[in-house]
This record gives sequence, C-alpha cells and structure tokens, in this order.
Amino acid sequence: MTKNTRVLILGGSGEAAVLAHKIKEIAGVEAIASFAGRTKQPTALTINSRTGGFGGATGLADYLRREKIDLLIDATHPFAAQISVNAAQAASACGIPRLMLSRPAWEKLPGDRWLEVASNQAAANMLPGLATRIFLTIGRQELATYAHLKDVWFLMRMIDPPEPDITIPPGKLLLERGPFSLESERSLLQEYQIGAIVSKNSGGEATYAKIIAARELGLPVVMVQRPPEPAGEKVADVKSVMAWLEKKL
Repeated sequence: MTKNTRVLILGGSGEAAVLAHKIKEIAGVEAIASFAGRTKQPTALTINSRTGGFGGATGLADYLRREKIDLLIDATHPFAAQISVNAAQAASACGIPRLMLSRPAWEKLPGDRWLEVASNQAAANMLPGLATRIFLTIGRQELATYAHLKDVWFLMRMIDPPEPDITIPPGKLLLERGPFSLESERSLLQEYQIGAIVSKNSGGEATYAKIIAARELGLPVVMVQRPPEPAGEKVADVKSVMAWLEKKL
C-alpha cells in the first residue's frame, strides 16, 4: 500500500482555511491543520485539525516526527513571528521541506498619511498629540501596550474579546470579523469622530477598506510594520502553495 503524504498546515491566516480545503481534494495527501487558538475559526474544516501550541521549536519537531509529517506549510498570520521561527527550526531539525505563505504587505499610495513604526510600543509612544480619538485595529493581544494613555479615547476592534485579566485602554470595544466594506469603514470613522488609526500591516483585502477610508478622509495611519520572517522558501498566495505541493508529491 502506498503511503499517503502527510502535510501539516500551520494556520492563522484566512488563506490557511482555503488551503486546507484545496489540499483535501488531492488524492494521496493527508493534511492536518493546526491553529494557535487565539481566535475562533470562522468555519468548520473538513480535514483533521488541532488547536494549541506545540511547546516551542523542540515540541513542534517532536510532533512532526511522531505524526510522520512529510511537508510543513506555514500559513500563519504575518505577525505570528515566533511560530514561524519555530517552524523553520523544527523543519530543519527533522529534515523536511517547509514553505511559508506570506501574503504581500500593503504599500503606501499617494494620499496615504502613514506613520510607519516597528512595534506597538512605538505606535503608542506616537499617539499623544496626534489625535484624541483613535481607531485601534491591532487585535486583542497588544491592548495593554496602550492602556497607559488615559487622555486618548480608543475605538478597539477585534474578533474575540480580550482576556478578563488584560488591562485595556479607555474607549469602546467592537467585536467584528472582516471583510469590511469601504462604505461601512468610512461611516464608522465618521460616526466615532476618529482622528487617527493604528493598524498592523497585515496585508490582504479583508481589512484594507479602512486604509482607503483613511486616505479619503485625510486621516493619519500609524502603521506597525511586520516582524522579520525566517529565511526559507516563500510564496504569496494559495495558488503558488498548490503548485509547490504538486512538485513535492
């Protein structure tokens, strides 16, 4: 009996779920999707999946060996820096091919008023004096970084609520999942009299409308740049991942 090729997909991006469904259709391939569990998955997957961490690079390498994984695809969120580093180290330790799906970052266009910073801490340092009402779209993990800014009101949008023990800045929570339309984003900024936006440069279409709306309204965007990615083979979309996979089979 011919052994199925076992593929581990490290999820966390919207592309990961699409990829999981496409790989399921390939004969002779058995895929497992792994999610960190920081947000609820939008749809039920039709392939095997797991939730939770591995215990660092060593734990991931142990999992790869134990589950006899042949190929590793890193389709995590662009800001999930540590898991990508762990994936690179674990794949190298196990001697298996690894591919990183890294969607292109947004690029500054004419009319954009971006203030590019390297971290959320740098973004928080920039806000006093910039605006008194801020649209904070960084997810829930880094809210505490802004909690000391008592003279700023924040409209904070995320998929799931912050943990109860997390200190959050003053303002209003919006629990919503993209994609968001340009009309709704423009209305949101106007309704809450937003003076500036803080965003991570996640790329993709699902949340790009806020950047267009900010451009149209002349609002500054404090743009947190992506962390460095580990070296290795990278592609920008699901189609390219499928082409890579076909060559490996």
